[in-house]
Amino acid sequence: MTTNHNPIQHFQQWFYEVDKTHPQDEANAMLLSTIGVDGFPKSRIVLLKRFTWEGFIFFTNYNSEKGKAIAQNNKVAIAFNWAAAKKNVLIEGEAEKIAKNLSEGYFESRPEGSKLSAWASDQSKVVSSRKVLENQLKHYETKFKNQMIPKPEHWGGYIIRPNKFEFIEHHVKEGFSHNTKYKLQPDYNWFLSAKITLAQL
Repeated sequence: MTTNHNPIQHFQQWFYEVDKTHPQDEANAMLLSTIGVDGFPKSRIVLLKRFTWEGFIFFTNYNSEKGKAIAQNNKVAIAFNWAAAKKNVLIEGEAEKIAKNLSEGYFESRPEGSKLSAWASDQSKVVSSRKVLENQLKHYETKFKNQMIPKPEHWGGYIIRPNKFEFIEHHVKEGFSHNTKYKLQPDYNWFLSAKITLAQL
C-alpha cells in the first residue's frame, strides 16, 4: 500500500503539537544511537536543532565518541519519547556532516559561553579535575578576547537522512497502541509498510 503522505509531514505535525501542548516533553530531545567503535551500540540524548525535508540536524564535537562512531559506521537510529503526549517516534537513517558554512552559520548564533565551551571541551576524554576544564576555558577567553570567536574545526553539524519511520500513539484508557510505519523506496517514494493496532501488554 503506497501513500502520498510524507512521514516528515507526519513528524512536523506531531512535533509542533507536542511542543505547544506538552512542553514538559522537551520535543527536541532525542535519543541518538550509534554503533560504537568497539562494536557495541551506544545511546545518548542530543538536541534536535532543525529538521527539513532532507532530515534531522544536530551539532556536536566531531572528536566525541558519537562522532568517531559515525565516521566508522554512519547508520544510526534516533528516538523521540514524548511521554506526556503518549507518543513515540522511532527513526533509522544515515548520518553525514553538513556543509561547513552551515555549521559556521549556526555557531555564530550561539551565546559566547557556548562558543568558548566548544573550544575548551574535549568531549569523551577523561580530565584529571574540574580545574583543568576551568583553565582551558580561561585560556580561550583570553585568546578570543574582544574578537569574533571562530568555529573550531572539530565542531559542527550532522544531518540524519531517514529511511525508516515508526510513529506510535498510545491509547492508555482503551488499552492499545496505534503504529504507523514508513519505509523509503529505491525511487525515493515513501511506502506505508504497516498501519496496525497493537494490544498493550
